Amino acid sequence: MKIVDALLGRRPKVRNDLDDLFAVPTAAITLQTAASFEPTGVGAVCFRAAEGAAFAAAEAEITAVLDNDEDPDLERQVDEFGFTWLIARQDDTSALVTDLHAINTALEAQGFGPQLLCSLVSFKDATGRPLALVYLYKQGTFYPFAPKPGAGQQRDNLLEMQVRDLVKNDLPVEPDMQRWMAVWGAPGV
Repeated sequence: MKIVDALLGRRPKVRNDLDDLFAVPTAAITLQTAASFEPTGVGAVCFRAAEGAAFAAAEAEITAVLDNDEDPDLERQVDEFGFTWLIARQDDTSALVTDLHAINTALEAQGFGPQLLCSLVSFKDATGRPLALVYLYKQGTFYPFAPKPGAGQQRDNLLEMQVRDLVKNDLPVEPDMQRWMAVWGAPGV
């Protein structure tokens, strides 16, 4: 069957491993030391919200677990394309990644895994250049996204490739650059 799949251009189904998110703090250290990019403390999970009470209950459960009235660190935002972002804020990158993992896991456990698109952790350098490490849920891989500041919707492809090369030993990097989707207007970027 592999020959037929290859002839038809089918790829084997990739099994994501949400635990790969826990490698982001190591990649953050690499980015800090090698490229002077600091974590901003903002991360987000992007998904296509489903209609119905079950999805609303799952989202409310996530918010109740990760958010509290004294120090709210979770925010919901719908972008111009209709995708929902749950935005987490933590000063500690490890705690931020734990929150992102919890959001993904909770949605997956409730049967909403197919609605998950990506997660990201944002960074900035001393000049304010934004950067995000984006985790593609369906591929189980990461890629860098670096918009050019003040240039509209243009990407800094050179920076993205440099970051790819810096973090490839820390994270499973998406080898197909056509899957490196632009996440314009993503929280923290």
